[in-house]
Amino acid sequence: MDVFAKPLEALIREFMKMPSVGPKSAQRMAFYFMNQPFSEIEKMCRALKDLENIRSCSLCFNFSEDNLCPVCSDPSRDSGLICVVSDFRDLAAIERSGNYKGVYHVLGGLISPMDGIGPEELTIRPLLDRAAKASEIILATNPTVNGETTALFILRQLRMNSEVKVTRIAYGIPVGANLEYADGITISRAIEGRRNI
Repeated sequence: MDVFAKPLEALIREFMKMPSVGPKSAQRMAFYFMNQPFSEIEKMCRALKDLENIRSCSLCFNFSEDNLCPVCSDPSRDSGLICVVSDFRDLAAIERSGNYKGVYHVLGGLISPMDGIGPEELTIRPLLDRAAKASEIILATNPTVNGETTALFILRQLRMNSEVKVTRIAYGIPVGANLEYADGITISRAIEGRRNI
């Protein structure tokens, strides 16, 4: 038996479909909207409705409203420096750093034979086409088995098809962490990625 009015119960069920949102969190979000002026609810509805205008950038496969995403259409970005990421969340994380001034290439996932995802399901072919005009390709996939497999596959394809410089993001000890708690792979990567000071 439903405890709340049917529209509120329906909203709670919709919120529960979101990742990491359980019944209590869904209720809190629904109650939040119940206490907002209708104008705020309309803004949220418009924002959700406007998602139907989002498509993939024709160059890098980032989210975009136009043919090119805001990064690819920004003339101040270095279009010869291409950072390869598995998905939009990784792109957002790199952008939050505020230090990267190149462009991106979103693969749309990682090679994962167990999940039936091969290179042909990703945007690797368009990346190889872009490599001809690039000065450097930065492979920024996660340091997981699938991330390393994907990076290695792309590296081999680039080596066969172009002379572009290929680099891999460094991995290491996060700021504020203690060495004694770091695993062996993280420490090894930190030592391998060391630089002159």
